Amino acid sequence: MHRAYGHSHQRREWLRPGMYWTHYPMHRTIAAGEAISDMTAPNDEAACRLAAALQDYLAENGTVRDVRIMPDGHAGTTFGFELARADGGVGSYIFKKAPDGVPRRGSTDIFRQARLLRALHAAGLPVPDVPWAGPGDAPFGAPYIVMNRLPGRSLIVWDPAPSLLAAFADRAAIWTETARLMGELHGFDWRASLGDWETATSLAAELDRWTRLLRHMKDEARQAQALVLAGRLRAAMPADEPVGLVHGDLQPGNLLFDRGRATGLIDWDLAAIAPLGLDVGWLLMVADPRCWAPDWTPVAPPPRAQLLEAYREAGGHALADLDWHQAFAAFRMAAITGLNLKLHRDGRRHDPVWERFGASLPFLLGAGAALLNDMEQGQ
Repeated sequence: MHRAYGHSHQRREWLRPGMYWTHYPMHRTIAAGEAISDMTAPNDEAACRLAAALQDYLAENGTVRDVRIMPDGHAGTTFGFELARADGGVGSYIFKKAPDGVPRRGSTDIFRQARLLRALHAAGLPVPDVPWAGPGDAPFGAPYIVMNRLPGRSLIVWDPAPSLLAAFADRAAIWTETARLMGELHGFDWRASLGDWETATSLAAELDRWTRLLRHMKDEARQAQALVLAGRLRAAMPADEPVGLVHGDLQPGNLLFDRGRATGLIDWDLAAIAPLGLDVGWLLMVADPRCWAPDWTPVAPPPRAQLLEAYREAGGHALADLDWHQAFAAFRMAAITGLNLKLHRDGRRHDPVWERFGASLPFLLGAGAALLNDMEQGQ
């Protein structure tokens, strides 16, 4: 999975509802003054236009250079660039704006991330600061944020680059570092700085949201299986869950690593005020080989107890009803896969990686059912 951060040409690792991965990216670098007639691809033209707009916007701060589109593959349009300052220093930044032609709410409301990231950065969490942001269409045609670029690289847990794995003396650290950052995030006092950021969502609302997505699942037998699982999840839904700031896709692909240590937590499009168990269940699902086809299992996941201990030691406290939360995560992943597999197969968003995930649908749904069985049997 390529990240919008980091300093490597990697593959895009993760996904968003209604979106898809863009992997094996190639970056085309464009200077602010380069003529648009020199560009041949639409992405090059977009980068060229942005280079000029950024230079106008940041003229008092320095000279914009090396603008390049980042294959973010989800809710916004993302570019990397450098800013050469008058004092001789150079800063690296990420520019992200809302996508064109879609309602600006939830994951597509890019500007809402500015306040979130600034609050987390001020609290000492390893997230990018946001020096510039705007809620309107001017001057870039849509709401935008400009983030400091963080050091490090991220990896695909199903298909990791060997050069990244070599940095880990213990590959379990890929997962325990993720759990550690989750614990730190879940200990963040969101009420102090984000109390009115947005209305909290509930487990029932989340289940409704992802159940609606099942209409896109073309395999009728799998769709029926998923609907049965949704009904069981609703019947067994926990009450009185601890609520806080959730990332929404907290797994190793959304971390940056440097020399085996997590250096950043990125990609906040799905962040919400919600039951914290949603994050915990998601990480447990990604790490569980039962959820994946035999040729598409994640690398070196540690035992569940080791993940949870790392989370607990870092201050994480959402440790109840974990079988339910992992079963819900498997259901949610199945719903996302059904949509993106449809978009791939009908040619609207070609990305063969969804065939790999599609092969895991029976495993995801089967694991979700098995987890609920364990709950019912008191295991």
